[in-house]
Amino acid sequence: MIPNTLRPLFWDTNVSVFQPSEHPDYTIFRVLEYGDDTAVTWLRETFSAAEIGRVIRTERRLSPKSASFWSLVYGIPEDEVAALAQ
Repeated sequence: MIPNTLRPLFWDTNVSVFQPSEHPDYTIFRVLEYGDDTAVTWLRETFSAAEIGRVIRTERRLSPKSASFWSLVYGIPEDEVAALAQ
């Protein structure tokens, strides 16, 4: 389940039945792109660093700003981040 404080990040989802573990890419993307410190703390408690890193590498919907920031945080070279591909 999504905590009440994170529900605004999932405005287009029926959060009463949504299971983040069944949709990890979508969940991780939404928190990385739109979340605050509280959301990121929840994300790190819910998903492994490897899983978050995989989404940073493969998720093309991340904005360049978010993709650059998270690649620095997770130590991922920018040339390995799909959202930053030229």
